Amino acid sequence: MCYNRPMKLQILSVALGLALLAAVGFNFYHLNSLTGKLAVSNAELVSSTAKLRNLEQELTLMKGDNVSLTESLQSEKERNDNFAGQIDDIADTVGVLEKIKNTDPELLRKYSKVYFLNENYIPAKLSSIPDEYLFNKNKPQLFQADVLPHLEDMFSSAAKDGIDLRVSSAFRSFENQAAVKSSHLLVYGSGANQFSADQGYSEHQLGTTVDLILPTLTFLTTDFEKTKAYEWLTANAYRYGFILSYPKGNTYYQFEPWHWRFVGLHLARYLHKEDKYFYDLDQRLIDEYRADFFN
Repeated sequence: MCYNRPMKLQILSVALGLALLAAVGFNFYHLNSLTGKLAVSNAELVSSTAKLRNLEQELTLMKGDNVSLTESLQSEKERNDNFAGQIDDIADTVGVLEKIKNTDPELLRKYSKVYFLNENYIPAKLSSIPDEYLFNKNKPQLFQADVLPHLEDMFSSAAKDGIDLRVSSAFRSFENQAAVKSSHLLVYGSGANQFSADQGYSEHQLGTTVDLILPTLTFLTTDFEKTKAYEWLTANAYRYGFILSYPKGNTYYQFEPWHWRFVGLHLARYLHKEDKYFYDLDQRLIDEYRADFFN
């Protein structure tokens, strides 16, 4: 079949038009499809965003709750700690009162012409001082049982420093002290009152006091002051709870460098630190150390 040129052009134009129309239609369809997918994606994004905001809000609320819970927990912990502290304070107070109750009040009394010790008083517990610490091994000496370890510790430490301390006299009953005083009065007359206590006023009746001597000495004398032993005791006895009862210048008896009394570690250390004398303290201040007497 033969077509003339105008006819061919017309057919070609129609063909091109149809092809263009098809292409536009396809693109339109594809665009609509993409638009639909975009709309769905946007919707999902909006939904996800909403969910995210909800989660953020929930998280914020949870954080607030956590902060509140943390604050409540801290507050409760502080209350518990405070309560525990109060219980500890009460327990400590009860413990102190119990110690005071169970500690013989006589052990820290100021005797020596101040307080009188009943003639029937005997320390609750007495033990024998080991022979190795005695000046005269044929003359047994008793000492307060709970204080004896402090005395032994002091003697042991002194021995390590080359000091050979010995006990000349320790516990004396009311009757023993009366006999001692009578013998001194017979020898020294009224002058005995300068160095010998009447019965009931002697620290020896407490069972916590010792007269110390060296094996090289034959009797108690103020010359003990000139020995290394006295120098050592002056520097160290307080560490073991012992104090010199009658130093120079006291108003009760003559200077007795051999006479040492246990008053407890805390009080002895206080007296040493403050450079004070036991009988200078008010009895009420001394009594505050009763709870620590055996510590």
